[in-house]
Amino acid sequence: MKLTELFQKKEFVITSEVGPMKGCARNGRQAAFLKEAESLKDFVHAVNVTDNQSAVMRLGSLAASVLLKQAGIEPIYQLVCRDRNRIALQSDLLSACTLGIDNVLCLTGDHLKLGDHPTAKAVFDVDSVQLLDMARGLNQGRDMMGRDLTQSTGLALGAVVNPNFQPLDLQLLKMEKKIEAGAEFFQTQAVYDPKLFETFIRKAEGFGVPIQYGVVIIKSPKMAKYMNENVSGITVPQALIKEMAGVPETQYKDKAREITARLVKEISPMVQGLHFMPLGWPDLVPAILKS
Repeated sequence: MKLTELFQKKEFVITSEVGPMKGCARNGRQAAFLKEAESLKDFVHAVNVTDNQSAVMRLGSLAASVLLKQAGIEPIYQLVCRDRNRIALQSDLLSACTLGIDNVLCLTGDHLKLGDHPTAKAVFDVDSVQLLDMARGLNQGRDMMGRDLTQSTGLALGAVVNPNFQPLDLQLLKMEKKIEAGAEFFQTQAVYDPKLFETFIRKAEGFGVPIQYGVVIIKSPKMAKYMNENVSGITVPQALIKEMAGVPETQYKDKAREITARLVKEISPMVQGLHFMPLGWPDLVPAILKS
Protein backbone atom coordinates (compact mmCIF):
# COMPACT_ATOMS: atom_id res chain seq x y z
CA MET A 1 0.00 0.00 0.00
CA LYS A 2 1.13 3.54 -0.72
CA LEU A 3 2.15 5.51 2.34
CA THR A 4 0.26 8.48 0.91
CA GLU A 5 -3.00 6.50 1.25
CA LEU A 6 -2.24 5.83 4.92
CA PHE A 7 -1.50 9.50 5.58
CA GLN A 8 -4.75 10.46 3.84
CA LYS A 9 -6.60 8.13 6.23
CA LYS A 10 -4.93 10.01 9.13
CA GLU A 11 -3.04 6.93 10.24
CA PHE A 12 0.11 7.45 12.30
CA VAL A 13 2.61 5.88 9.90
CA ILE A 14 5.51 3.89 11.34
CA THR A 15 8.42 2.74 9.20
CA SER A 16 11.85 1.30 9.84
CA GLU A 17 14.97 0.62 7.81
CA VAL A 18 17.10 -2.32 6.74
CA GLY A 19 20.34 -2.44 4.79
CA PRO A 20 20.72 -5.04 2.04
CA MET A 21 23.46 -7.62 2.42
CA LYS A 22 26.90 -7.24 0.89
CA GLY A 23 26.56 -10.26 -1.35
CA CYS A 24 24.28 -12.13 -3.70
CA ALA A 25 20.82 -13.01 -2.38
CA ARG A 26 20.33 -16.36 -4.10
CA ASN A 27 19.60 -19.95 -3.08
CA GLY A 28 18.35 -18.92 0.35
CA ARG A 29 21.29 -16.62 1.10
CA GLN A 30 18.89 -13.70 1.66
CA ALA A 31 17.61 -15.30 4.87
CA ALA A 32 19.43 -12.96 7.27
CA PHE A 33 18.27 -9.86 5.42
CA LEU A 34 14.67 -11.05 5.32
CA LYS A 35 14.78 -12.16 8.94
CA GLU A 36 15.54 -8.62 10.08
CA ALA A 37 12.71 -7.19 7.97
CA GLU A 38 10.28 -9.91 9.07
CA SER A 39 10.99 -9.11 12.74
CA LEU A 40 9.58 -5.64 12.04
CA LYS A 41 6.62 -6.71 9.90
CA ASP A 42 3.95 -6.68 12.63
CA PHE A 43 5.05 -3.33 14.07
CA VAL A 44 5.58 -1.08 11.04
CA HIS A 45 3.64 -0.14 7.92
CA ALA A 46 6.66 -0.36 5.63
CA VAL A 47 10.43 -0.90 5.60
CA ASN A 48 12.95 1.40 3.91
CA VAL A 49 15.57 -0.39 1.82
CA THR A 50 18.79 1.63 1.67
CA ASP A 51 20.58 2.26 -1.64
CA ASN A 52 24.30 1.59 -1.12
CA GLN A 53 24.13 3.58 2.12
CA SER A 54 27.24 5.55 3.08
CA ALA A 55 28.52 4.77 -0.44
CA VAL A 56 29.24 1.16 0.57
CA MET A 57 28.54 -1.34 -2.23
CA ARG A 58 25.76 -3.79 -1.37
CA LEU A 59 22.89 -5.67 -2.97
CA GLY A 60 20.81 -3.20 -4.97
CA SER A 61 17.87 -1.61 -3.21
CA LEU A 62 15.47 -2.50 -6.04
CA ALA A 63 16.25 -6.23 -5.88
CA ALA A 64 16.08 -6.14 -2.07
CA SER A 65 12.74 -4.28 -2.22
CA VAL A 66 11.30 -6.98 -4.47
CA LEU A 67 12.45 -9.67 -2.02
CA LEU A 68 10.60 -7.85 0.77
CA LYS A 69 7.49 -7.52 -1.39
CA GLN A 70 7.55 -11.24 -2.13
CA ALA A 71 7.74 -11.90 1.61
CA GLY A 72 4.63 -9.80 2.26
CA ILE A 73 6.55 -6.78 3.62
CA GLU A 74 5.80 -3.37 2.15
CA PRO A 75 9.09 -1.83 0.94
CA ILE A 76 10.09 1.80 0.53
CA TYR A 77 12.57 1.76 -2.33
CA GLN A 78 15.37 4.25 -1.72
CA LEU A 79 16.92 5.71 -4.86
CA VAL A 80 20.01 7.96 -4.86
CA CYS A 81 21.41 10.20 -7.57
CA ARG A 82 25.05 9.46 -6.80
CA ASP A 83 25.46 6.35 -8.97
CA ARG A 84 23.14 6.86 -11.97
CA ASN A 85 22.47 9.39 -14.70
CA ARG A 86 18.98 10.58 -15.61
CA ILE A 87 18.41 7.75 -18.09
CA ALA A 88 19.24 5.04 -15.54
CA LEU A 89 17.22 6.75 -12.79
CA GLN A 90 14.10 6.92 -14.95
CA SER A 91 14.61 3.34 -16.11
CA ASP A 92 14.93 2.13 -12.50
CA LEU A 93 11.74 3.95 -11.53
CA LEU A 94 9.90 2.27 -14.40
CA SER A 95 11.37 -1.06 -13.28
CA ALA A 96 10.26 -0.45 -9.70
CA CYS A 97 6.69 0.25 -10.81
CA THR A 98 6.70 -2.82 -13.06
CA LEU A 99 7.88 -5.01 -10.18
CA GLY A 100 5.09 -3.86 -7.89
CA ILE A 101 6.89 -1.25 -5.80
CA ASP A 102 4.58 1.54 -4.61
CA ASN A 103 6.78 3.79 -2.44
CA VAL A 104 10.02 5.56 -3.36
CA LEU A 105 12.28 7.76 -1.24
CA CYS A 106 14.30 10.11 -3.45
CA LEU A 107 17.75 11.11 -2.17
CA THR A 108 20.90 12.74 -3.49
CA GLY A 109 23.15 10.14 -1.84
CA ASP A 110 26.21 10.08 0.44
CA HIS A 111 29.56 11.19 -0.96
CA LEU A 112 31.88 8.48 -2.25
CA LYS A 113 34.68 9.47 0.13
CA LEU A 114 32.61 7.93 2.94
CA GLY A 115 32.43 4.49 1.35
CA ASP A 116 34.43 1.43 0.40
CA HIS A 117 35.16 2.56 -3.18
CA PRO A 118 36.56 6.08 -2.62
CA THR A 119 38.22 6.23 -6.07
CA ALA A 120 34.94 5.57 -7.91
CA LYS A 121 33.52 8.36 -10.07
CA ALA A 122 30.35 10.01 -8.79
CA VAL A 123 27.54 10.73 -11.24
CA PHE A 124 25.22 13.29 -9.57
CA ASP A 125 23.69 14.07 -12.97
CA VAL A 126 20.66 15.37 -11.08
CA ASP A 127 19.94 16.15 -7.43
CA SER A 128 17.09 15.01 -5.19
CA VAL A 129 14.80 17.89 -6.22
CA GLN A 130 15.27 17.09 -9.91
CA LEU A 131 14.80 13.38 -9.18
CA LEU A 132 11.46 14.11 -7.54
CA ASP A 133 10.36 16.20 -10.51
CA MET A 134 11.48 13.42 -12.84
CA ALA A 135 9.54 10.81 -10.86
CA ARG A 136 6.43 12.99 -10.80
CA GLY A 137 6.68 13.28 -14.57
CA LEU A 138 6.72 9.50 -14.91
CA ASN A 139 3.62 9.39 -12.69
CA GLN A 140 2.00 11.80 -15.12
CA GLY A 141 2.95 9.68 -18.12
CA ARG A 142 5.97 11.48 -19.56
CA ASP A 143 9.76 11.18 -19.38
CA MET A 144 12.18 13.95 -18.44
CA MET A 145 12.27 15.15 -22.06
CA GLY A 146 8.48 15.42 -22.19
CA ARG A 147 7.95 12.32 -24.31
CA ASP A 148 4.90 10.17 -23.61
CA LEU A 149 5.17 6.81 -21.88
CA THR A 150 3.15 3.79 -22.99
CA GLN A 151 1.98 3.57 -19.36
CA SER A 152 2.51 5.96 -16.47
CA THR A 153 3.83 4.96 -13.06
CA GLY A 154 1.87 5.41 -9.84
CA LEU A 155 4.57 5.84 -7.24
CA ALA A 156 4.19 7.53 -3.85
CA LEU A 157 7.12 9.94 -3.63
CA GLY A 158 8.98 10.67 -0.41
CA ALA A 159 11.92 12.89 0.46
CA VAL A 160 14.24 13.68 3.36
CA VAL A 161 14.58 16.87 5.40
CA ASN A 162 17.18 17.77 8.02
CA PRO A 163 15.83 19.77 11.00
CA ASN A 164 19.39 20.10 12.37
CA PHE A 165 20.57 22.15 9.39
CA GLN A 166 21.66 25.72 10.05
CA PRO A 167 20.49 28.16 8.91
CA LEU A 168 17.14 26.38 9.13
CA ASP A 169 15.47 28.70 6.64
CA LEU A 170 17.67 27.33 3.86
CA GLN A 171 16.59 23.77 4.69
CA LEU A 172 12.95 24.88 4.72
CA LEU A 173 13.47 26.50 1.33
CA LYS A 174 14.82 23.22 -0.04
CA MET A 175 11.93 21.36 1.56
CA GLU A 176 9.51 23.69 -0.20
CA LYS A 177 11.29 23.06 -3.51
CA LYS A 178 10.97 19.31 -2.98
CA ILE A 179 7.24 19.69 -2.36
CA GLU A 180 6.88 21.75 -5.53
CA ALA A 181 8.81 19.03 -7.38
CA GLY A 182 6.48 16.27 -6.18
CA ALA A 183 7.39 15.16 -2.63
CA GLU A 184 4.28 13.80 -0.91
CA PHE A 185 5.77 12.91 2.48
CA PHE A 186 9.02 13.48 4.39
CA GLN A 187 11.24 11.46 6.69
CA THR A 188 13.57 13.57 8.81
CA GLN A 189 17.25 13.11 9.47
CA ALA A 190 17.96 11.91 13.01
CA VAL A 191 17.22 14.53 15.67
CA TYR A 192 18.03 14.21 19.39
CA ASP A 193 16.89 17.62 20.65
CA PRO A 194 13.08 17.90 20.99
CA LYS A 195 13.21 21.68 21.35
CA LEU A 196 15.19 21.98 18.12
CA PHE A 197 12.71 19.67 16.42
CA GLU A 198 9.79 21.76 17.68
CA THR A 199 11.36 24.89 16.19
CA PHE A 200 11.58 23.10 12.85
CA ILE A 201 8.08 21.64 12.93
CA ARG A 202 6.42 24.94 13.77
CA LYS A 203 7.88 26.38 10.59
CA ALA A 204 7.36 23.30 8.41
CA GLU A 205 3.81 22.40 9.41
CA GLY A 206 2.46 25.17 7.19
CA PHE A 207 3.52 23.18 4.14
CA GLY A 208 0.74 20.70 4.88
CA VAL A 209 2.81 17.63 3.97
CA PRO A 210 3.09 14.58 6.30
CA ILE A 211 6.37 14.39 8.25
CA GLN A 212 7.83 11.34 9.97
CA TYR A 213 10.28 11.85 12.81
CA GLY A 214 13.48 9.95 12.00
CA VAL A 215 15.72 8.56 14.73
CA VAL A 216 18.92 6.53 14.55
CA ILE A 217 19.16 4.26 17.59
CA ILE A 218 22.40 5.17 19.37
CA LYS A 219 24.16 1.97 20.36
CA SER A 220 27.08 3.34 22.38
CA PRO A 221 28.85 6.57 23.44
CA LYS A 222 31.52 5.80 20.84
CA MET A 223 28.92 5.65 18.09
CA ALA A 224 27.41 8.96 19.21
CA LYS A 225 30.81 10.66 19.16
CA TYR A 226 31.54 9.19 15.73
CA MET A 227 28.26 10.58 14.39
CA ASN A 228 29.08 14.04 15.72
CA GLU A 229 32.53 13.97 14.12
CA ASN A 230 31.79 12.23 10.83
CA VAL A 231 28.11 12.36 9.89
CA SER A 232 27.16 15.67 8.38
CA GLY A 233 23.92 17.18 9.66
CA ILE A 234 23.56 15.15 12.86
CA THR A 235 24.27 16.42 16.37
CA VAL A 236 24.01 14.18 19.43
CA PRO A 237 23.87 16.35 22.58
CA GLN A 238 26.71 15.84 25.06
CA ALA A 239 24.17 15.23 27.83
CA LEU A 240 22.82 12.25 25.93
CA ILE A 241 26.33 10.88 25.33
CA LYS A 242 27.09 11.27 29.02
CA GLU A 243 23.87 9.45 29.92
CA MET A 244 24.79 6.53 27.67
CA ALA A 245 28.34 6.46 29.07
CA GLY A 246 26.97 6.33 32.59
CA VAL A 247 25.93 2.67 32.33
CA PRO A 248 28.05 -0.49 31.84
CA GLU A 249 28.52 -1.68 28.26
CA THR A 250 26.26 -4.65 29.00
CA GLN A 251 23.41 -2.20 29.56
CA TYR A 252 23.88 -0.10 26.41
CA LYS A 253 20.97 -1.78 24.64
CA ASP A 254 18.56 -1.09 27.49
CA LYS A 255 19.75 2.49 27.71
CA ALA A 256 19.37 2.89 23.92
CA ARG A 257 15.77 1.71 24.20
CA GLU A 258 15.11 4.09 27.11
CA ILE A 259 16.60 7.13 25.37
CA THR A 260 14.86 6.47 22.05
CA ALA A 261 11.51 5.78 23.71
CA ARG A 262 11.79 9.08 25.57
CA LEU A 263 12.50 11.01 22.37
CA VAL A 264 9.69 9.28 20.53
CA LYS A 265 7.21 10.05 23.32
CA GLU A 266 8.11 13.73 23.33
CA ILE A 267 8.24 14.25 19.56
CA SER A 268 5.41 11.97 18.35
CA PRO A 269 2.62 14.52 19.03
CA MET A 270 4.32 16.93 16.61
CA VAL A 271 4.40 14.61 13.57
CA GLN A 272 2.35 12.25 11.41
CA GLY A 273 4.63 9.24 11.84
CA LEU A 274 7.92 7.72 12.96
CA HIS A 275 10.89 6.37 11.04
CA PHE A 276 13.38 4.15 12.88
CA MET A 277 16.96 3.50 11.80
CA PRO A 278 17.92 0.64 14.16
CA LEU A 279 21.27 -0.29 12.57
CA GLY A 280 21.11 -4.00 13.38
CA TRP A 281 18.96 -3.74 16.50
CA PRO A 282 15.49 -4.21 14.94
CA ASP A 283 14.25 -5.94 18.10
CA LEU A 284 14.32 -2.56 19.86
CA VAL A 285 11.66 -1.10 17.55
CA PRO A 286 8.72 -3.04 19.03
CA ALA A 287 10.15 -2.55 22.53
CA ILE A 288 10.28 1.24 21.98
CA LEU A 289 6.76 1.31 20.56
CA LYS A 290 5.46 -0.57 23.60
CA SER A 291 7.24 1.74 26.08
